[in-house]
Amino acid sequence: MNRIILVSLTAMLFFSCGRFGNKETEGKKQQRIVCLSKHLTEMLFALGKGNQIVAVDLSSTYPDSAKLLKTVGYHRALSAEAIIAMTPDLVIHSNDIGPENVLPQITAAGLNVKAFGGANTADSAKLLLKELGIYFGAEAKADSIINAMNLSMQRAADSLKAMNIKDTPNVMVIHFGRANNIYFVMSGRKAVPDKMIAAAGGKVTHYDAKGARQISAEAVAEANPDIIIATDYGFDKMGSMEKFITDVPGVALTNAGRNKRIVRFEEHDLIYFGPRSGDNIIQLMHLLHSKPNVQAK
Repeated sequence: MNRIILVSLTAMLFFSCGRFGNKETEGKKQQRIVCLSKHLTEMLFALGKGNQIVAVDLSSTYPDSAKLLKTVGYHRALSAEAIIAMTPDLVIHSNDIGPENVLPQITAAGLNVKAFGGANTADSAKLLLKELGIYFGAEAKADSIINAMNLSMQRAADSLKAMNIKDTPNVMVIHFGRANNIYFVMSGRKAVPDKMIAAAGGKVTHYDAKGARQISAEAVAEANPDIIIATDYGFDKMGSMEKFITDVPGVALTNAGRNKRIVRFEEHDLIYFGPRSGDNIIQLMHLLHSKPNVQAK
C-alpha cells in the first residue's frame, strides 16, 4: 500500500511541474542563442541570460565571458554556414549584419531569427533593455539595470559640470574596420561616438572626406584634432602609440600626433549605449582632460 501511495505522489509531482511552473519563465526554456550584435550580447549577459549564448560575432567582446564563446564571423562579414552549424534555437541581431545574403540563407535553413533595435542613444538603449527583459522573461532585472543606468548617466553629467572645463579639445575617433581591413574615421557622423565625446566635454573634429570611410591622410591632417581616440583593435594592431602616429595616414601631421595625444579606448565602450555608458563617459572624460601620454587601461 505504501509503495502505491509513493508512486502516486511521484506521478502527481511529475505532472504538476509543467502545470504549475514559474509563470515568468513559462515558454522561455533554456535556449541555444547565437547573438550577432555586440550591444545585444552585453545586454543579455547583464540580464543573466549569457549562459544561453553559444556563439557571437567577433565584435562581441564584452563581458570577458563573451570572448570565450565560439565566433561566427565579424557582424558585417558573417558566415551563414558557421551560424547554422551551431544548431541554435534562436539567432538575434539588430539589422546591421552582413553580407546581404547571410540573413536569407539562415532563414531558408529554418533558423528562428529575431531582430531587436539599436542602442544609439541612452533612451533607445533603455527601451531595448526593457524589450529584451520582456522577451526573455527578465523584466525585473531589466528595470533594475535601467535604474542603475539613469544614476550613472546623471553622475557623468555632474562630473563634467564639476570639472569646470575651460578649453574644449577637438577629438577624432579612428577605428580599424575588420570587415574591410582598413582604418577609417568613425567620428563626425552624428552617431554614438560623437554623443560620447560631447558628453565627456570634447568637441568632434570636422572630417571632410566622402562617407568618412577609408582614411584620407590629407583630410586627417587638415582636420588637425587635438586628441585622437584609437579603438582597441586598431591601436593594438600597430603595437604602440609611436607606430600608430607614424604608420596611420595623416596622424603624424596633427596636433594629436605631434603632442602624442593618442588614447586607446575599447570599441564596445564607444559605439553603443548600454548599462555601463555613464562609467564609460566618465573614463573618457578623464582621458580627454588629463595630461598628455595618459592612456586607457
